[in-house]
Amino acid sequence: MLASALRAFFLWLSDRRWMAGIALGTPFLRRMPLRFVAGTTLDEAVAAVRKLNTAGASATLDVLGESVDGRVAADRAAAAYVTAIERIASEGLDANVSIKLTQMGLELGVDECIDVLNPVVAAGDRTGIFVRIDMEGSATTDRTLEIVARLRAAGHDVGPVVQSYLHRSPADVERLANDGVRVRVCKGAYAEPPEIAHQDRVAIGDAFVSMCEELLRAGAYPGVATHDPDMIERVALFAREHAIGADAFEFQMLYGVRRDLQRQLLEKGYRVRVYVPYGTEWYPYFMRRLAERPANVLFVLRSIFGERS
Repeated sequence: MLASALRAFFLWLSDRRWMAGIALGTPFLRRMPLRFVAGTTLDEAVAAVRKLNTAGASATLDVLGESVDGRVAADRAAAAYVTAIERIASEGLDANVSIKLTQMGLELGVDECIDVLNPVVAAGDRTGIFVRIDMEGSATTDRTLEIVARLRAAGHDVGPVVQSYLHRSPADVERLANDGVRVRVCKGAYAEPPEIAHQDRVAIGDAFVSMCEELLRAGAYPGVATHDPDMIERVALFAREHAIGADAFEFQMLYGVRRDLQRQLLEKGYRVRVYVPYGTEWYPYFMRRLAERPANVLFVLRSIFGERS
């Protein structure tokens, strides 16, 4: 009941844009979004990526935005990604981009979404920059994987995210691994019912590690997206035991989260990619991430106060 109440509360806050000004004007509250969002502009995001690159980490840029229901808004979002890709290339940054399809007009239909995406993937092709297609709620999974398959069939360098808590994911990963597709594996943060997704943390973690292992065996360069040191070590141990080099995969983490662990992995010779969100839509983004899993509130607080220097 408490989790439901918190979820409703954060969703209510997400629609109160005036709260963004209060958050930025309150020293303690300001630390939260500014810690996890690189800024509101591409210039600020580029500065954050440059700093990460200097420290030895790669990055992936996410232009924050809401789900759109019109073609004009979808094209505007796509244009922002084209600009980001061209900026990455012109400045020689070690970065790629991550895209949510609902921002690209997925609700307008698969064909129209692909039409919106075409300038983005074309920019990726011109510059040699990989385009990651994010995974959202389970209602979008089939359409997301269909779009990835169609873009790849057309010769574009794209790859999806797979969520380990979904019961369907092992079969999806097996197919993607056989095709050598670059996959980011994450646990999944959307509220899904038991018939669709594991509810037990141990089962989710075991599925996560198993999927990473399958992708490693296939040489598909997985993105191992977790902040859990135990899961990181399990994947790293599998790689060592099977003589898989540290250049055959990468660990992926969120901007501002466990920066100490990011440094440790880099010092050990592992590749680390940091997910860098930016844009004016930071406030609803941040609140909706809290609403998806109210336990994230404690995670945020622990990240601020409990991170080892």
